[in-house]
Amino acid sequence: MEKNLTTGSVFKNVILFSLPYLLSYFLQTLYGMADLFIIGQYDGVASTTAVSVGSQIMHMITVMIVGLAMGTTVSIAQAIGADNKKQASKAVGNTIVLFMGVAIAGMTLLLMLVRPIVSVMSTPAEAVNGTVTYLTICFIGIPFITAYNIISSIFRGMGDSKSPMYFIAVACVANIVLDYLFMGAFKLGPAGAALGTTISQAISVLVSLTVIIKRKSIALIKTDFRPHRPVMGKILSIGIPIAVQDGLIQVAFIVITIIANQRGLNDAAAVGIVEKIMSFLFLVPSSMLSTVSALGAQNIGANKPERAIATLRYAVIIAVGFGILSTITIQFTAGSIVSLFTDGNTSDGADVIRLGSQYLRGYIFDSIFAGIHFSFSGYFCACGKSGLSFLHNILAIVLVRIPGVYLTSRIFKATLFPMGLATAAGSLLSVLICVIAFYVIYHKEPIKKGA
Repeated sequence: MEKNLTTGSVFKNVILFSLPYLLSYFLQTLYGMADLFIIGQYDGVASTTAVSVGSQIMHMITVMIVGLAMGTTVSIAQAIGADNKKQASKAVGNTIVLFMGVAIAGMTLLLMLVRPIVSVMSTPAEAVNGTVTYLTICFIGIPFITAYNIISSIFRGMGDSKSPMYFIAVACVANIVLDYLFMGAFKLGPAGAALGTTISQAISVLVSLTVIIKRKSIALIKTDFRPHRPVMGKILSIGIPIAVQDGLIQVAFIVITIIANQRGLNDAAAVGIVEKIMSFLFLVPSSMLSTVSALGAQNIGANKPERAIATLRYAVIIAVGFGILSTITIQFTAGSIVSLFTDGNTSDGADVIRLGSQYLRGYIFDSIFAGIHFSFSGYFCACGKSGLSFLHNILAIVLVRIPGVYLTSRIFKATLFPMGLATAAGSLLSVLICVIAFYVIYHKEPIKKGA
């Protein structure tokens, strides 16, 4: 399972590592998109809105778990790069103990707060009951979501991005089958969507544990599970800023959802659908962030900072190229894409398509800017400086994204296009901060081994 990525062609390593990662993200994104697509075939706008709002909450929770697990990926990758297997084993053992506590505490707290969360979201009255049901079932499945993501972070830290791809592929197939069973055959609506997601995550975890046991991929001893302050401290010092950052980014998008919800049911459905489409298009930037984090950390651990910088450079080129292509394509196909998620033959459905097309055509520019600052965030994490990633994202949210969306929603009441542009403008500020930080801090002071 372990693979050293500190030698050979940097570009080749980026491609070979990122492709399985990209496919993993693609399959994971299909979870939410499949839920929305299938619910749209069997239920009305209220159910679609319930799944849209509920899945956005679950996406926020998931990305925070992934962000926290980034501390594990970087810690293990640096240990592997330094050829310190004992340290890598300690990081694995401490990760398991740490995240078991996080999962149980998180599940309990969220189940207690499910109705207040739905209320804070300004969920339209027609969708409240469906959203509560969806979230309750999904919250029960948080231990499975956590388990999958920490297992994946461990594998990727060791240079293996393929195994997590296989695990999520099994879960994705199971989710689609279960969605049609629960929402189509059994007519369970939002509850069926949640059941399909939760059960498929459980299946993914069982498959991954079976593979680990059969391969004997990870050799651990009892002392590896003993909480070790320096090990846990490093995991948390890297992971917490990323988790908080990702959580606040999702809060910003939730605020945008709340603003859209206040405009009416159709606006809420349109924004929810576009968020799912954008989460799909953000697969490439997200995979570049994770690739730069893992590969960069290994090279920094091996005292090869120049290879970490080369990894960043190739990631930016790949992500920006994809973003430009996506932006051009969406300008001509936005309506057709949004129509996949709602019935355009009804008056409400046609309005959702119109509004969604407007929002998507503005929002899509974010795919270019996000590709740049996601890659830089991965580099900062690999260097153990995740606070910089936190900083640029928070400034973008507070100074541009939220106030911009709020103002455009008030000024332009007949269209969602300016709201989409305001969201993208936040990422543009992040890009500027990242470039300045890189050249001021790192260009003149390369990272030393063990940083």
